[in-house]
Amino acid sequence: MLLTLEIPDQYLQGKNQSQTAKQIKLYAALLMFQSGQLSRSAACEFADVDIYDFFLACKQHQITVITTPR
Repeated sequence: MLLTLEIPDQYLQGKNQSQTAKQIKLYAALLMFQSGQLSRSAACEFADVDIYDFFLACKQHQITVITTPR
């Protein structure tokens, strides 16, 4: 499925569009993982990154990757 986003030019000036698109996908995957909408593996697939890069991004954004039973 292809999803098209309109982003104002002012936010893309001087930036690589391909890299920006990858970054947006990663941020969306992180948010959906954090909110419980995606599992770790689904978030990795969504963002097109391996588990190590996903865990690194989680660490950078202070997102817990291990849940403890209640």
